[in-house]
Parts: sequence; C-alpha cells; structure tokens
Amino acid sequence: MLSQLSHMRPPLYGPPGSGPDPAFGVPPGERDGGIRAGGAAPPYGRIACVNESGAEHEERLLAGARRGDEAAFEELVRRHRGGLYTHCYRMLGSPHDAEDALRESLVAAWRGLAGFQGDGPVRAWLFRSATNACLRASARRPRRMLSEEYGPAREDVHDLGEPVPGPVWIEPLPARSQQNAPDPAAHLRRESIELAFVAALQRLPGTQRATLILSDVLGFGAAEVAGMLDTTPASVGGALQRARAVVDQRTPDPSQRSELSALGGDGRRALVSAFASAWEHADVPALLALLTEDARITMPPLPAWFEGHTDVGRFLSERVFATPWRLLPVTANGQPAFACYRHDGRHFPLCAVSVLNLRGGRICWIAGFTDPHVAQTFGVPTQFP
Repeated sequence: MLSQLSHMRPPLYGPPGSGPDPAFGVPPGERDGGIRAGGAAPPYGRIACVNESGAEHEERLLAGARRGDEAAFEELVRRHRGGLYTHCYRMLGSPHDAEDALRESLVAAWRGLAGFQGDGPVRAWLFRSATNACLRASARRPRRMLSEEYGPAREDVHDLGEPVPGPVWIEPLPARSQQNAPDPAAHLRRESIELAFVAALQRLPGTQRATLILSDVLGFGAAEVAGMLDTTPASVGGALQRARAVVDQRTPDPSQRSELSALGGDGRRALVSAFASAWEHADVPALLALLTEDARITMPPLPAWFEGHTDVGRFLSERVFATPWRLLPVTANGQPAFACYRHDGRHFPLCAVSVLNLRGGRICWIAGFTDPHVAQTFGVPTQFP
C-alpha cells in the first residue's frame, strides 16, 4: 500500500507527523487539496501476533507505525481498507473517485499519526480521514447524477444526444475483489451499496451525506460523528433528520436485497437467464414481459433515456437490436448485472455494463453504462470469450 509511494516521499511523503495533516484538526471549510498518490495497493503482509488480544495487537501496530514502520501501518489499516473504499464510493458515487480519495486519506493518516493519541478506535480515526478526503473531493467537482436528473425521458428513439463527458454520472461498483468488500459494521442499512441508494446520497450536501453514512450505515454514534466532522452532536442530529427524509423519499421499498431474497436463488438465476436469452435473441416481446409497465432504460454518458413499454420497446427494436449482442453475467452494487458486448462486424468488443433493478420480481430499471472504460473496471475480457 505505502511501499509503492516511497518514490514520492520528498517532499510529499515523509515520516509520520512530518508535515501538516489536512485531514485532522482543521475545520472543513478551511481544508485545502490534500495529498494524492497513484498506483494500486499491493496485498498486505501480516504481522504475527502471539498471545495478545486484538486491542493489544492494534496498540503494538500503532506504536510501530509511529516509529515509521510501514509494515505496521499497512497491517493496522488492512482490516479496514475494504470498508474505507466502499465508504468513499458511497460518498462520491464513482469507483475511480473512491480510489483517489482512499489513497489521499491513507497518506493523510500516515502523516497524521503524531496527532492521533490513541484515545479512540483506529477505525474511527481512519474513517475520519477518508470522510474528509471525500468532502474535499466533493468540493472540487460537481456531484454525480442519474439520467433522469439531467433531463426528461425522450420519445424519439433516434435522438440519443451527444455523450456528456466528465465526472457527471454515477458509476456502478464492481463486485470483483476483496478491496470492494463493505465494512463488516455496515449492517444498519442493508441497501447501503445499491445503485438507487448511492444515487440518493449524491442529492445530499456533502456534510449531510457523510452524517447519514457514518451514522446509519457504519453505526458511529452522534458524538463520534460530531468529532469526525468538527461539529456538535445536536448539529449531527439535525443533519441526520434532513438527510433521512431525502434518502427515504428517493430509495425504493423494499430494497434490492429484499427483492432478490424474495426471488430466491432459483428465481434470480431464472430471471438472469431469461433476460440474457431474450437480449441475445433480440426478442423484444420476451424482454418486455420481464419488465414492469413503467420500466426505464438509461445509458450514460448518453443523455437520452426511455420509459414505459412503448418507448422502451421501440428503442430496443429500432436502435439496440440493429446489431447482435452477447452478455456476460456479473454483479454490480450487489445487484444482477451484465457486461455487454456488441457486434462490430467482425468481433464482439466490450461496450457497456447494465445493472438490473427489480420491483415485485420484474425489472423496473435497466441502468446501462455505455462508457467502455466503466465496463472495463469489472475485470471482464475486452472481447466476448
């Protein structure tokens, strides 16, 4: 994790406490850009501990990290890294942005070790650093959105508009590595990584978003959240109330997890199989039979989206199935999804990923993401195998 950053040490990366830490002790409105570090994190090594409790082990690792032992710091954060990454994704709505914020937060945590006196859990300290990195990122760029927030549904299936570039759209979360695993404590909201929930979070101001995630998803108490955000428990309570009202209004009930549970394993496999077969055979009636009457299909970065059997059916018939497709099942945001390959005359290159959202056992939203770079984050072949 940190060893690959060694070439950046002078002057950006030094020993613990070697410079001002942008994540600690500065009011959110006064924080600057912080530190960024590139490169993927290598697997963490484990430091052996014999006959010591978890708290003792953590204290020993913390002491070693303060002495400049990178291996100790890596082990200290190893068990939290998956949850930190997913937290950054919830905050920012993009795996790419989450990677950047996580790297920045870990460098900030390393440099701020001298300011951490061990008077609270390491987990809370690390989540504070990650939250502050995400708040800084949010302040630097516009919030990410869904297609229906960009403009109304269209009726002309031949007018899809020009792709809208830049950090505009919410992106799906691949389920392909342990790094993306949720925090073990993220159990209070079971829908905490579902696409609709993450989209609803982006409608909140940054501090409200952080308050709701830290409180309702990660289970931190009001006093802990207040400390992380440099505010008061009373302010946390007010922000939480406002945030819950917005998110509850914009998230489906039941959640996708509940929908999938109601389907059961056999039902889910049958739905995925039926969808893939109908899509690959360009069988529009069979597809529409799987959709709710008000189903919609979205496809950022293209701004166009369609809603209802009539318009969705016309779009599929006249535009989508003008060329053959192949689908490869994947999982995104804990939901069934497909890597999509479209025939280009010779091959089937990867061109999109589509996430299925369910209601009452049928598909109510096909969330397509037609940027091949987004699809490639799922680690699937670039040509249909």
